[in-house]
Amino acid sequence: MRICRFTTGEDPRFGLVDGAGEKIAEISGDPLYTRIELTGETFRVDEVRLLAPVIPRSKVVAVGRNYADHAREMGTELPAEPMMFLIPNTSVCGPDDPVVIPSFATEISYEAELAVVVGRVAKDVAVEDAQGVIFGYTVANDVTARDLQRADGQWARAKGMDTFTPLGPWIETELDVSDLRISSRVDGETRQEGTTKDMAFGVAQIVAHASAAFTLLPGDVLLTGTPAGVGPIAAGQRCEVEVEGIGTMGNPFVSASGREQD
Repeated sequence: MRICRFTTGEDPRFGLVDGAGEKIAEISGDPLYTRIELTGETFRVDEVRLLAPVIPRSKVVAVGRNYADHAREMGTELPAEPMMFLIPNTSVCGPDDPVVIPSFATEISYEAELAVVVGRVAKDVAVEDAQGVIFGYTVANDVTARDLQRADGQWARAKGMDTFTPLGPWIETELDVSDLRISSRVDGETRQEGTTKDMAFGVAQIVAHASAAFTLLPGDVLLTGTPAGVGPIAAGQRCEVEVEGIGTMGNPFVSASGREQD
């Protein structure tokens, strides 16, 4: 089942997306908290604006260096256990929303990732029970200011600025994530090609590790790391991220100064 969040110019709504990704059947309420019931209204995907399919209730928990090839390209080794950091929910934006590059950041990178959406309150979840707390999966771009990452010595500002966590286009609730292709394209040119089978720590391990440290709430999002091929992106360019079985999400990158002039 594919669940999207969208608007026709009014308050956000939720809907079920058909297999072709072309039509939306509106549902009532928030599917994280209420039973899914159709309202009877339908829309074409191309006549609405898709929003981030979820706004995390409290946090985004991200995993760094979870692919060996990416760790190598960054000049580091795989960590002994999932290396986690927090991203504020204010960093989340949706499909086609502009990623705004602030004037004090000069080295911006894209990172294609599989994102996990938590479905219920979870604490100290065992690996074998992890699937029971997962609502579904979506596509993420873990945008990073490399210059700030080096300067700060930690990653909160470099990865957590407003609009730096695009999510979309929808949530897929039924998906085997053990071996999914992940790719990114900048202005149509492929930059990353990887697969989730190369994760050092799988989704269940990430859920267990995160829930040992933090109480996970419905709507919280876990980012699972990126394969090799990350690189620079500048204002005026567009990045598309695709995860097999879910779909493709694209975002233009703009400068804060240019946006203000517009």
